This record gives sequence, C-alpha cells and structure tokens, in this order.
Amino acid sequence: MVSCGPTLKRSEYRREHLRMNSNGYEFEKPLVELQRRIQDLLTYSEKQGIDLTAEVAELKHQFERQARRIYPELSPWHHVLVARHPERPGTADYVKLMFDEFIELHGDRQFRDDAAIMTCLGRIEDEKVLLVGHRKGHTTKERKRCNWGCAHPEGYRKAMHKMRLAEKLGLSVITFVDTPGAYPGIGAEERGISHSIAENMYHMSRLKVPILCIVIGEGSSGGALGIGLADTICILEHAYYSVIGPEGCAAILFRTREKREDAARALKLTATDVRKLDIVDEIIPEPVGGAHRDHRQSASRLREVILRNLRILKEVPIDELLEKRYDRYRKIGRVIDGRQSDRP
Repeated sequence: MVSCGPTLKRSEYRREHLRMNSNGYEFEKPLVELQRRIQDLLTYSEKQGIDLTAEVAELKHQFERQARRIYPELSPWHHVLVARHPERPGTADYVKLMFDEFIELHGDRQFRDDAAIMTCLGRIEDEKVLLVGHRKGHTTKERKRCNWGCAHPEGYRKAMHKMRLAEKLGLSVITFVDTPGAYPGIGAEERGISHSIAENMYHMSRLKVPILCIVIGEGSSGGALGIGLADTICILEHAYYSVIGPEGCAAILFRTREKREDAARALKLTATDVRKLDIVDEIIPEPVGGAHRDHRQSASRLREVILRNLRILKEVPIDELLEKRYDRYRKIGRVIDGRQSDRP
C-alpha cells in the first residue's frame, strides 16, 4: 500500500485564479480581492520581518463575513459555477487528504485505462474500501488527459470491474461523482457508452456490498449515473445533481445556451433542491466560501460523513440492503401534481 502525502501543493493554476475577476465568477470579486490583500500582507510581513498578525486577522474576519453574506444568496447558476471552480478539490485530492493508505488500480482489461475514472483500494481508519470517482485534473495537461471528467465506455467498464473485485473481497464501495456527463464522441458511441452505463447501473443494483455515493462537484446526466447508483447518496453543499447540464437543457428547450441561468433554475439541481425531492439523503456543509477555499477542512468533513454512513450501512443484512436499494429507485419520480403516486 502507498501512504499518501500530508498536503496539497500550491500549483500555478491556483495562484492565477486568485487574480481572476471575471469569467462568470463576478460574485466572488470581493472575496478574491480580500484573498489578494491577505496574501500581500503575509508576503510583506515575511520579507520585512514585521508582525502584521492583527491586520491579517482583521482581513480574514472581513473575508468570512463577506463569504457568509454572499454564498447563502447564490443562484442555481452560481452553484453550478462553484461546482466547476478550477480550485475545487476533486477525487484525487480527496483521496490524498482522507485515506490513510491507498493504491490506484488501472485498466478495464478490454481496451485501455481511462484517466477520467479513478479507482483505488484504500483504508480510512479501520474501514477498508474501494473508491471509484470521476477525475477532472487541474492543469490544462491533466484536464486533457482526464478528458475534463467525461469518461469513455472503458472508464465505466473499469469501474465495474473493480466493484466486482470489491464484492469478492467483501469491501464497501464509495463513489465520487464529478462529471459534466459521459463523453459524447463518435469513439465512445462506437464502443457502447450507453450500454456500459446501463450495465453498471444494472450490476450496481445487485452488488452485495454497501455502496455510498457522494456528489462532490458536477453530477450531470448519465455520466453521473454510471457510478451513482447507491444505498446512500450524499451531496456537497455547492455541488449539483441533474439529468442534464444547464447549457444542454437551454440549447434543447430554448434553442440557445444563453438561457442557461433560466435552465439552471428550472432543473432544480442544487443540493437543497435534490434533498427536498428525496433524491439524496444528506447535504454535507462546505467550508465558508466553498470547498475550494479550504481543501483540508472539506476533506475532514467528507471523511467523517463516509465513516458514519459506512458503519450504518454495514449493520444492515445484505438481503435487506439490496431490497432497500431496489425500493429506493422504484420510488424516484413517483410524483403527480405534488402528490405521491401509488403506481410505479
């Protein structure tokens, strides 16, 4: 097993983003400016040997006050932007911060290894698990290699191959959903993308181990469902979960992607919305200003939720767990005119 490192490196893309004042993140401008001022003071203090602790503390207080004012008022479209934030921690980041030990597994044994899906065996305290998650990458080079989190059929086949291994070993399965959708290209269609997603859903419904799914960023379309069928589903506070992304919905319904904000409102895709609709079981609070502000704190909260839910699920006999899993998905969508329907 490979022990993980204790910290995330501060890479170039993160420093560049501190200076970003546009590209759809207008609501973050006051926070970005305060972050810049805090960083400038820390740098000046270090170079000049001057104690500016009080000044830095005051700016941090202002930052927290601004974030607590801005983030509760975010529109659905702003939640989508936060879920796509370039600094937001992804599957690989959480693995490094949460797992005491882990080793990555590769390949689908048919075609190739799809970097958009990460699978690994790992340990969190006394819980040994298999983790399957979408991986986007952070730098341009990483994002190209991971295809921006859009998995091919071989990615979903890899996920299922490792889940079957977990079943043989009696390991619980954790899935991290973070994708704008499965890859829609010709190659993916030729290799059966829809079939691979459908097969995953079919086999996950019968997998004889507990399955915990957490939506950590984008949860869009069939790409999310390909690893999203579970006994318990949690979602991070500023993540979203939807049948389609806002731009795709706007292009279909309104014939223009410019109506994406209207589409985001209509889709009811925020964590609060999907919790009200009983699609997810729990909303996981994020650090003030979003998970991208504090990777460590976000990982710590995620770790606690994982351990708590896995211990609950492992207390349920497998036959009962499978029956509840089946009933869970039979109930989704059984609403007519605001009333629960008796018909499936």
